Amino acid sequence: MILITGATGTVGSHLVRQLTARGEAVRALSRKPGEGLVRADFDDPASLAAAVAGVRAVFLLTAPVTPTPAHDLAMLEAARSAGVTAVVKLSAIGTGQTFEGRTVGAWHQEAERAVKASGLAWTVLRPSSFASNVLRLPRPMPNTTGTAAQGVVDPGDVAAVAAEVLTSPGHAGRTYTLTGPELLSVPEQAAIMESVLGTPVPTADVPLDAAREQMLRSGAPPAAVDAAVTGMAWARAGHNAVVTGDVPRLLGRPATDFATWVRASPLNSANRISG
Repeated sequence: MILITGATGTVGSHLVRQLTARGEAVRALSRKPGEGLVRADFDDPASLAAAVAGVRAVFLLTAPVTPTPAHDLAMLEAARSAGVTAVVKLSAIGTGQTFEGRTVGAWHQEAERAVKASGLAWTVLRPSSFASNVLRLPRPMPNTTGTAAQGVVDPGDVAAVAAEVLTSPGHAGRTYTLTGPELLSVPEQAAIMESVLGTPVPTADVPLDAAREQMLRSGAPPAAVDAAVTGMAWARAGHNAVVTGDVPRLLGRPATDFATWVRASPLNSANRISG
């Protein structure tokens, strides 16, 4: 049995489908009840204990509103107590790097340390910026990273790597950095979307101070805003201009390029973009 946390999210939902298609026994975890889901809450130890009962491996994906490793720590404790033998932690690219006196992905870094000290066979996945991030953006697309390019990755590829790591040997003690096959800035992503969709996709540069104010006005916790702006500043300075070979090496095929993702995405089938 493999427990998938974050099972209704972008990567988790892909992973549940992919593991099920492989014939693996999967337990999908969610805070909300639903068909095929096991309800549990990271702040409720009893629910976590029930969720990990009989589980061999855990896919650990947490997304707290305020950045904290507490949810990872709670799941690791439950997993150890239940005799789980392996954990695959979804982290983020750049975790632990320092930039202008700040640590990128500081809460992920703490969680990674706990995973490595857990006594379980561990693997850490550090994906780059998700292609699917554009689905949540208003129009014009806000651009907080200027002309800086990133190795934009298909979340389906991230899930495919997770499925491979969870079901095959040789990955314990490894950290994989997952990127797409090309470096793209936000304006370059928009240009590809325009070409594929046949409709204008305008962008608007957003200074980091303005992005910070917008997030604070929307009610985002200050700690979450600080973490987000740190990541944006790090990427805007060009530090996420990284393409690795981990996805093709692990999957035995090329990483999915952004144009291919757009053609298969809800953007194309629903034609949701307006100028």
